[in-house]
Amino acid sequence: MAERPEDLNLPNAVITRIIKEALPDGVNISKEARSAISRAASVFVLYATSCANNFAMKGKRKTLNAGDVLSAMEEMEFQRFVAPLKESLEVYRREQKGKKEARKDKDKKTDSEEQDKSREEENDDDDERMEEEEQNEEEEVDN
Repeated sequence: MAERPEDLNLPNAVITRIIKEALPDGVNISKEARSAISRAASVFVLYATSCANNFAMKGKRKTLNAGDVLSAMEEMEFQRFVAPLKESLEVYRREQKGKKEARKDKDKKTDSEEQDKSREEENDDDDERMEEEEQNEEEEVDN
């Protein structure tokens, strides 16, 4: 766990980017307001994590999962965020599944290429052996 309260703050660059994306162009924010938002965001993350951990503990698990976070959001009375979070989770899962399938396809292609290369090398070795045997037979016939 963090030793100092400052260790729990989110990175300023992340907070600044989120704030800029949320505000219309031309609207500025003071350092004091940015700091307050940063602290509030950190408190929110800690509280959401603690609530999600309670759901994991009820399930006798040590690992928090997406369902725990969604349940925590409902418990914290942030129901209006649950549906968008579920949609984002589905998009994330589809992306991960696509990446996993792409890796499998790449691995299969690599394995297939390696097998082809191995077969070619074996054929080359067989061809060399046959040539050597033919030369040996010719030399025996000459002798």
